[in-house]
Amino acid sequence: MAPKPNETASTLADAIAGPTETEMKSNDAFKPTYVKRNVLLFLYLHICALYGVYLLLFHAKPASIAWMYVLLVVTTKGITAGAHRLWAHRTYKARLPLRIYLAFANALGFQNSIYEWSRDHRVHHKFSETDADPHNARRGFFFAHVGWLIMRKHPDVLRKGKTVDMSDLLSDPVVRLQKTFYTPLVLVVGILMPTFVPTKLWGEDAITALFVCAFLRLTFSNHVTWLVNSAAHLYGDHPYDLKISPAENVLVSILAMGEGFHNYHHTFPWDYAASEWGWHKNMTKFFIDLWAKLGLAYDLKRVPKDIVLKRKKFNGDGSTPWYDEDSAQEYLKSAD
Repeated sequence: MAPKPNETASTLADAIAGPTETEMKSNDAFKPTYVKRNVLLFLYLHICALYGVYLLLFHAKPASIAWMYVLLVVTTKGITAGAHRLWAHRTYKARLPLRIYLAFANALGFQNSIYEWSRDHRVHHKFSETDADPHNARRGFFFAHVGWLIMRKHPDVLRKGKTVDMSDLLSDPVVRLQKTFYTPLVLVVGILMPTFVPTKLWGEDAITALFVCAFLRLTFSNHVTWLVNSAAHLYGDHPYDLKISPAENVLVSILAMGEGFHNYHHTFPWDYAASEWGWHKNMTKFFIDLWAKLGLAYDLKRVPKDIVLKRKKFNGDGSTPWYDEDSAQEYLKSAD
């Protein structure tokens, strides 16, 4: 199940075991080893997801499929607009009602509490693609994608991770409460609620609702997040900084609602849009802008266009991702 708050966890469920005291004394003594309980957990989840695919194709009612899609969008917002852009990077500010909504949406993802997700992500940015990076892409696609969740942490992840300031999140009562009650919240919001609604409102079979709207959705949404750590660090263009591995990846942007503009994001991590191109393949920016119009979000941080263009000119690879130059300029003119 979900990790306890006092465990050094960055997993979907059970805490990843850290290195032993001997391993902590010397990086040379560290050898990657699998954590059996996590391997079994992820294997179980994927078996459930495969059965969910079967039920989705041959048994689920159209309303249940639509419900799963709605939950996927909400789940993704809880990660991208919530844990990532709001809490990990502080790219904008949110009123209490929006923070509460995003905390519940984040729990749908079952990717650890806001606090732990943000901590891991700040460590990832501060020590990107070093041994202290929780999902160091230099260790290969599999490790960056899911291997880091089923292996013991490198000693540097724990050692250097302690240097990252998290006091701002601990001062947020929403984050503190979600961290404290994360396990029951995930069970209710992430498993019971997605199953209960289809069975009670349109008579869906309980097993179908559980495996499609809970387990399949959960597994799919996690793979979408993992692709940001793996594919978006290994495949794509580098228009803003040639010296870093994070890249502009169109598939990841589509699936993760705008998180695939990763070369831009690692170059300008304080930009709430996480992209140069406005709403293009960036539903997360659309939602944040909508919340701003409603007065729920404010102090949205954006990188000035001239700074972006200078960075592209002197540090990028000269590429214009996914569109021709004329289209790119139109997007640039319309970008907020």
